[in-house]
Amino acid sequence: MQLSRIFGALSLSLALSCGVSHAATITGAGSSFAAPIYGAWGETAQKAIGTSVNYQSVGSGAGQNQAIARTVDFGASDKPMDAAKLDSNKLYQFPTAMGGIVVIVNVPGIAPGALKLDGPAIAGLYDGTISTWNDPRIAALNPGLKLPDTDVAPIHRADASGTSFVFTSYLAKVSGAWKQKFGAGTSIAWAGGAGARGNDGVAAGVKESEGGIGYVEYAYASRNHLNMAQLRDHDGAFIKPDSAAFAAAAAHADWAHADRYAVDLLDTAGANAWPIMSATFVLVPTDPKDAAQGKAVKDFFSYALKNGNPDAVKLDYVPLPQSVKNAVLQGWPKN
Repeated sequence: MQLSRIFGALSLSLALSCGVSHAATITGAGSSFAAPIYGAWGETAQKAIGTSVNYQSVGSGAGQNQAIARTVDFGASDKPMDAAKLDSNKLYQFPTAMGGIVVIVNVPGIAPGALKLDGPAIAGLYDGTISTWNDPRIAALNPGLKLPDTDVAPIHRADASGTSFVFTSYLAKVSGAWKQKFGAGTSIAWAGGAGARGNDGVAAGVKESEGGIGYVEYAYASRNHLNMAQLRDHDGAFIKPDSAAFAAAAAHADWAHADRYAVDLLDTAGANAWPIMSATFVLVPTDPKDAAQGKAVKDFFSYALKNGNPDAVKLDYVPLPQSVKNAVLQGWPKN
């Protein structure tokens, strides 16, 4: 599968396979974090049930807005919408998968995967209180590593981004100073640095900027061989991002107490639990203008949730527990 069909401004308009009747084309837009999995599910679903998916990776903010405006059949967002807004806009919200956000760096002389960071240090790198890579606070986390006297060049998302929401929510959770001054959101008033659109824009900005640091979803970073930092987990150990670390964090999800499935996976306790984890969500209207389109959307996600684990694992996501999948499908609004 070519990367250009998975990442970036993803647009899938899949042809109907032979022998499949009652085909439909559904449209979606939003999360770049979720774009790879919806691309993969779109391909398998087209072959299996004849449903074509046209998905635009335009960011979570746009995904929410388009779901509200009913300009797409489903919106996608890594920031869950609150209950009042869901109800007032007649939207049903449900998770589809979980995944990790990673920190990527371009620090001269530092081998891939060698740099170690923790939450307060990342906050300092983004708020400007740590301005060079050989700052004592970074050196203390990396004994024996020769850090250069290179200026820090932070790159953030310029678009309203669910990845930014997850990343800044993590910083607000582990740094009181960050929480007080910047808070969390899909868009915030960054202290400085450069903005870029999408995962590809952030990655390009880091690659082109000596001393660069950015944040992207893991599947994108892994497949593009980006230099990912180790992070300190809740229990104090430095860990590398991988499927085991993501699964360890996902195991602590408290779905039973998550209103509208808005589960918190950030900085969870437990050995080897990756600290920047998120579920990604879909928004569908509870009153679709076209009943046939509404059914096609439900059929697509029913198929994907029942059969999509192999694609999710292949793309480094963590599948939902079966109990959550069952609840999502049982709770789907009756049209």
